[in-house]
Amino acid sequence: MERRDFLKAGTAAGLLGSARVLEPLAQAEQLTNNLAPIPKRPLGKTGEKLSIIGFAGIVVMENSPSFASNIVAEAVDRGINYFDVAPTYGNAQERLGLALQPYREKVFLACKEEDWSKEGSAKLLDESLRLLRTDHVDLYQFHALSKMTDLDQIFAANGAMETFEAAKKAGKLRFIGFSAHSVEVAIAAMDRYPFDTILFPINFVLYSQAKFGPQVLEKARQKQMGIMALKGMARTTWSAAAKNDHPHPKCWYEPAAFPDKAAMGLRWTLSQPVTATIPPGDERYFRLGMDIGQSFHPITEPEQQQLIAAASGVNPIFHLGAV
Repeated sequence: MERRDFLKAGTAAGLLGSARVLEPLAQAEQLTNNLAPIPKRPLGKTGEKLSIIGFAGIVVMENSPSFASNIVAEAVDRGINYFDVAPTYGNAQERLGLALQPYREKVFLACKEEDWSKEGSAKLLDESLRLLRTDHVDLYQFHALSKMTDLDQIFAANGAMETFEAAKKAGKLRFIGFSAHSVEVAIAAMDRYPFDTILFPINFVLYSQAKFGPQVLEKARQKQMGIMALKGMARTTWSAAAKNDHPHPKCWYEPAAFPDKAAMGLRWTLSQPVTATIPPGDERYFRLGMDIGQSFHPITEPEQQQLIAAASGVNPIFHLGAV
């Protein structure tokens, strides 16, 4: 909601006008509060259950501590127990750590890192634990795997996997996972190690225009991994003209049109065999994601046909082919 400056106390007519403005907003808030909490699904073989909508740490990045506390409290109240963050998200770890303190024992906290060395990844983990004000994360992930050489470095002597496994034994993390932006690398990673989870783009444009994702989803299902989805509300890459001048500074891609196509895209993703999906860090899209989670119903065949038709010819944000 945009900030509004109200006039000082005046006539009864002025007060009535304000009431008329606020009444539909109050009704909308009451409707949201009356919905059932966001449901949960099993996270593979871990024994955990996550809310089908996750909280992206980017939501609180570069926002005030009070904003972070308020939106985290709202998310928890609405049933979200899955929070995801990374050191690369500006000051998000610091903001999220403080805001999550009252709820830490009730939530599933996931973090990611992008240093493939043993020493560097250990430093990043300890710094994340400090900023997040916790002695452990529930899930620690290799972030944004995109090249086969990433895997080679991770599993080499003095590679980051040594850090992850030692940290698990020390109680600094509970589960090991990865996120990827490559079909080929994701499949290779699953063949190489018994990861607990995968975080991967599952998106209607990617599926229909690039055949990007279904093979990863199937392999992860076969391995009974926890599957978390990214980019459910994505549409395409920014045009050259819009890349540095658009209304979504926390989205590196162009999101689907708000609210209808974005809502349908997220429902499509949640209709796939995934545990949860993480909406964009843009506050409006995240709030829409929470609304969808509380009232979720699977996408219908006519809606899917409409969505795929709208994606025809759209340039997907990822393509097949490892680098």
